[in-house]
Amino acid sequence: MKVLVILESPYAGDEHTIRANVEYAKRCMRDCFMRGEFPFASHLLYTQDGILDDENKEERKLGIEAGLSWGRFAAKTVVYVDLGITKGMKQGMENARIMKREIELRCLDGK
Repeated sequence: MKVLVILESPYAGDEHTIRANVEYAKRCMRDCFMRGEFPFASHLLYTQDGILDDENKEERKLGIEAGLSWGRFAAKTVVYVDLGITKGMKQGMENARIMKREIELRCLDGK
């Protein structure tokens, strides 16, 4: 049986940074799949055009809340740290601690 994981990676920033962060998150998701995990990355799903606007405080809060709620079903939270740890990622980690869910820090380069 595959392990369900919540994936934490950076998202916010200017247009160029967001594009780079989305590409990084896609690579992180692939890494999870190759490890035998089924990842969920709310920041990739909820921020797509027509879903939620990450620039709108209320919509951003709603997306974060929804992602944290999905965490109840995950066995662990995996945090990809190559690009640093953002405020949103810290929120996800804190939620994992509260929910007593394992937190694993990872780098894509394997370090």
